[in-house]
Amino acid sequence: MSKDVTQKIDFKKITTLIAEARINAFKTVNKELINLYWDVGKYVSEKINSDNWGKSVVKEISEYVQNQFQDIRGFSPQNIWRMKQFFETYLETPKLSPLVREISWTNNIIILSKCKEIEEREFYILLSTNEKLSKRELERQINSGVFERTMLANKKLSTLRTEFKPEIQNIFKNTYVFEFLNLPKEHNENDLQKALIKNLKNFLLELGKGFTFVGEKFRVQVGMHDYYIDLLLYNRNMQCLVAIELKIVEFEPEFLGKMNFYLEALDRDVKLPNENPSFGILLCTDKDTEVVEYALSRNISPALIADYETKLIDKELLKTKLRELYQLLEPNIDD
Repeated sequence: MSKDVTQKIDFKKITTLIAEARINAFKTVNKELINLYWDVGKYVSEKINSDNWGKSVVKEISEYVQNQFQDIRGFSPQNIWRMKQFFETYLETPKLSPLVREISWTNNIIILSKCKEIEEREFYILLSTNEKLSKRELERQINSGVFERTMLANKKLSTLRTEFKPEIQNIFKNTYVFEFLNLPKEHNENDLQKALIKNLKNFLLELGKGFTFVGEKFRVQVGMHDYYIDLLLYNRNMQCLVAIELKIVEFEPEFLGKMNFYLEALDRDVKLPNENPSFGILLCTDKDTEVVEYALSRNISPALIADYETKLIDKELLKTKLRELYQLLEPNIDD
């Protein structure tokens, strides 16, 4: 090995150490900042309850702090009220109170203001932590109803959990939203595939945690014939290949036969011995729930039939669908 190559390796190691130190420093500073806001929120909450503090007192606190520390930010009256709400929201949820210290104050406020249920807040706190979501990415995930779409898929994927166990939880969605593609109303499968590749970062973000891109039009050879899988990915959480087939029509049962063929080819010729069986996603413009249920009832390969939208879905509609599914699958105990 030449001296130049050795120096480059050493230099790269140093830059890696610097990057890691910066990340650790940010985590430490962020945690201390969230701890500070928590303590201030606790103090203000207790004083409002015991001494009947009101808006005027909180305004005085803001002015006093900013006069004492002229370089400090984040202590506007509005933000102090948020600290109070922050403390009161997570005080009775010991499971979440340590988790909120792992994400930025900005992301905490977004989740606090846009998510009403504790389960939904927990979902987005963990998503922000695991995916290191920026403010813009988190807002997009919430606005596109990722929580509702994931919960709908979880309910419908229960039969696959015996094979993948907990790894499958919160990975797949019932409906995928590709509003970032800017596709014309009339488009073909090739247009859809090219647009997804062009917007790969947003595509992987929409797919969810743990996905990495392997290839497009991935060739598998069976006998003397070549076949091409539209998109092939890998999921690190499930430790398996994920084949995606794109359809610009409503789901038809025969699509599943072709997907099973692809999964068998991947498992025999591409999958590594330590990996789990390959998984398939059929992305269609629409699907009839009853047709999907019939098609999957005797299907032995792990596959998901999902639809996709090219515009954001009304979140209230998703919430309604989720409530209806809960009622359907978890009937009232008194019944």
